[in-house]
Amino acid sequence: MGLSAAEASGWQFHHALLKHLKEVVLRHGITDAEVAKRAGTSRTRVTAILNGDLDRISSDLLVRILAGLGYRVRVSVVKSHRAA
Repeated sequence: MGLSAAEASGWQFHHALLKHLKEVVLRHGITDAEVAKRAGTSRTRVTAILNGDLDRISSDLLVRILAGLGYRVRVSVVKSHRAA
């Protein structure tokens, strides 16, 4: 994909959040409109996110959506073998 290590990490983080968000929505049968209401964002935006469109979507928004659904995000930081 031609991404730097930092860009790849950001991409992985976004997609990990998206994966968990999709699992929560599917498991609980929550509509896009209900997700949007709980997160304080638009249904259109939620629908785009759940369809995998993460262009111009911040990690903060994904975390806020998960929080609105009653979940919290924990981040783990570990030393990469590639980094100096």
